Parts: sequence; C-alpha cells; structure tokens
Amino acid sequence: MDSAQVMAWVAAYEEGWRSAETEAVERLFTADIAYRRSPYEPALDLAGLQQFWTADDEPFTMTAEPVAVEGDRAVVRAEVRYGVPVRQEYRDLWLLRFAADGRVEDFEEWAYWPGRGYTADDED
Repeated sequence: MDSAQVMAWVAAYEEGWRSAETEAVERLFTADIAYRRSPYEPALDLAGLQQFWTADDEPFTMTAEPVAVEGDRAVVRAEVRYGVPVRQEYRDLWLLRFAADGRVEDFEEWAYWPGRGYTADDED
C-alpha cells in the first residue's frame, strides 16, 4: 500500500459510511474483519459492522490524512464532526491492516473528543 491507495480506501470508507450501504462494508473489509471502535472493545465481525454502519444516519463531515504507511499497515488521522450545527466532534487515529486484495482485515480506532480524559490519571 502507498499513501494514495490508503486515501482512496478512506474516501470509499467515507462514501460507504455516509450512504449506510451494507454492501460497502463487504467491498471495504474482508469477511473475517476485526473492527474495534476502541482498542479495549471487543471486535465487530462483518455482520456486526454492517449493523453498526446502518444504525445512525446523522449528517457528518470528515477530513483525513495518512500519518504512516508501511507495507500492509497504515495509520490515518481522521476528524469527524456530527450534526448541523455540530453537536459532537472526534479526532481519531485509525490503525489499519490491509489484505492483499486492498480490503482492510484489521481496523482499530483511537478516538478522542473535547471534554473527555486524555491520560490514565483523568477521572472520566
């Protein structure tokens, strides 16, 4: 993978997520996907990910940029804002591992948002 291929995948991810297409999940992720919305959360499988994608249709904006790409692995920084007007925003790091066919087989999200703790010492 290179940065351009990773960002093409991210653009397809955003398009599929925005349209809530369950078929997009199959185009973007392998059948044995491990999709974690947090590093400490159990992974969603393909069916769980399809349900997650269709559960909410709130409008959002998204920007993203590659942080690192090496071999079949990439780190992407994404910023997502939900609602009009914006009611919630997130800055995420996505850890991606790609299969040989260009789909993602492992997705791990590290999300941060305003007003939440950032260290192990924080109470929230």
